[in-house]
Amino acid sequence: MKTNYRKATVYSNGQKAGIIEETAHGYKFTYEKDFIEKNTPIAVSLPLQIDAYESGALFPFFQGLLPEGWYLEMVASTLKIDREDDYGLLLATCKETIGAISIEEIL
Repeated sequence: MKTNYRKATVYSNGQKAGIIEETAHGYKFTYEKDFIEKNTPIAVSLPLQIDAYESGALFPFFQGLLPEGWYLEMVASTLKIDREDDYGLLLATCKETIGAISIEEIL
């Protein structure tokens, strides 16, 4: 049983929006209280709320940030990350994105 779960900070336009983390049952995303009070949701599928979102699979919004096709193969091979490790790929490839969202692993 895995006990060392990974965790990352999610930023929206440079502001700390929340935390996404692995759990024993999948994934959890929690908005920062300050972000909720001053901003709009990072995604339509993740409306602002105090309670954490939980899912057995990586949330579709975050899944959509991942590389696809031949680029996924190239990134996974180059970074030596299992192409099935969506969360590992998210942490490795979304620190600096073209869009508003960036993700930085908490070590």
